[in-house]
Amino acid sequence: MNDFTPLPQEIVPGVEKQDRKVSQFLTLTVLYPVDSYLYNNRYVGDHVFRIIPSSNTEVQAVKQLFQNLTVDLWQPNSASLIRENSPVDVHVGRNKTQWLRRHLHQAHIYYEVLISNLQTQIEKQTGYRSSRKRRSELQYDYEVYHPLEEIQSWMFEMNRTNPHLVDLFPIGQSYEGRPLYVLQLGKRTRPFKKAVWIDCGVHAREWIGPAFCQWFVKEALNSYQHDSSMRRLMNQLNFYIMPVFNVDGYHYSWKTDRFWRKTRSKIPKYHCRGVDANRNWKVKWCDQGASLHPCDDTYCGPFPESEPEVKAVAKFLRKHRKQVKAYISIHAYAQMLLYPYSYKYATIPNFNCVESAAQNAVSALYSAYGVRYRYGPASTTLYVSSGSSIDWAYKNGISYAFAFELRDTGYYGFLLPEALINPTCTETMRAIKTIASGLLKKCTK
Repeated sequence: MNDFTPLPQEIVPGVEKQDRKVSQFLTLTVLYPVDSYLYNNRYVGDHVFRIIPSSNTEVQAVKQLFQNLTVDLWQPNSASLIRENSPVDVHVGRNKTQWLRRHLHQAHIYYEVLISNLQTQIEKQTGYRSSRKRRSELQYDYEVYHPLEEIQSWMFEMNRTNPHLVDLFPIGQSYEGRPLYVLQLGKRTRPFKKAVWIDCGVHAREWIGPAFCQWFVKEALNSYQHDSSMRRLMNQLNFYIMPVFNVDGYHYSWKTDRFWRKTRSKIPKYHCRGVDANRNWKVKWCDQGASLHPCDDTYCGPFPESEPEVKAVAKFLRKHRKQVKAYISIHAYAQMLLYPYSYKYATIPNFNCVESAAQNAVSALYSAYGVRYRYGPASTTLYVSSGSSIDWAYKNGISYAFAFELRDTGYYGFLLPEALINPTCTETMRAIKTIASGLLKKCTK
C-alpha cells in the first residue's frame, strides 16, 4: 500500500497560488483513498468472541486456553485481569476459531460470537464515508475517521483560520520522528488562566478518541459566538487538545494492523515492538496490571517515561502544573468515566468533589440520548492498572483527572461505525463541558 501524496498545486481546481497551504489541506481532506486501507484482507474470517466464565475454575480454564493460543484480547487487555462473571472479548484468527469453540464447549463455558467476519466489519466501519453525501467537497467531515496526515493538516487549518482563539505548537517528537502537536483553545484575555488538558489516541486502535478531540475543537470554535456557556469556558479557561497522542501507533493502525494498541518503539533483543503508553507513567510503574514482557499489550516499557510521547506530555504538564486543573484522557470502549486511583483500592483525598463532578458529567452525557455510563475509581470500576496517566496527573497536583471509555460496550468494540461518531461525540461534549464548568466554581464538599 502506498502512502498518500497530495496532488500538485497546479491541478487543484479553483485555488490561487497564494493559498498553497489551504489547498494542500483541502486536497488531503477530499482525496485520501479510504479503500486502500483494507489491510490486504488479513482479517477475513477472524472472529470476536465474548466469553463469560462463571466460576474461578472457568477463569483458570480460559487463561489456560489463551496460553495455548495466540489471541488479541480486547477486553480486558490482559489475561491476568479475567474475572468471574465479567465478559472477555477476544479477537481470534480464522484458523483458531473452531479450536476455541470446541474447547469452550467441552469446558461448558458460556460464549457468543460478537463478530463472525472481522474484515467485513472493518470495511463497514469506514463505509459511511463513501456512502455519505458530502455537504461540500471542500468541507472537513467530522463524521468520518481520518488518518494522521489529514488530522495534522486539519490542525494547521484550525490554527490558520482562528488566530484569535487557537494556537498550534509541537511539544516533542515521537519515536519515529513525527511531531507531537497540541492545539491551545481559549480567548487571550489574561496571561494566567486555569487550563484543561484533553488527550486522545493514547491507544492506537481506539479511533473514536481522535474523532472526539476534533469534534471538541469544532464545537468549541463554531459555538463560541452563539453559545454563552461555551463562550464563558473559552474566555475563562484554556484547553490544551492533543488529538493524537500515539501518532506512530495510530498511523500504523491505518496502514498495517487495525488493532495495534501500543507505541512503535523498538525493544532491544526482542522482535516485538511498542509500549503501552498508559502503563509508562512514573507512578507505581510496572506494578499490578502492567507487564514486564515486551510482547504483551500492557508492556510498561524498559523504564518510566521511556516513550518520547509520554515524556513530552509529562514534561509539558509539569511545566504548566499551576494552570492545569483538569486532565482528561479519551479511550474506548466500555462506556465508563474513571478517576484515580487506578493502581490501588483506596479513596482519593478529594473524593467527594471528584465523585460529584463525575456524577454530573455522566448525567449530562445521559441527557443527550439516554446512554448510560458507569463511573467511579478506575481500580474498582474497571480494573487495577499501574503507571497510568490519570494517577500520574493526580499525583502531580491535577485535582481532577479523568479517563473516559467511550462507546460502546462490545457489540462493535474498537470498530464503532462512523454513523455513531456524531451521537458519541455530542453526548461526550456535554460531559466535558460539565467538568470544565465545574472548575469555575469552588467545590466545598
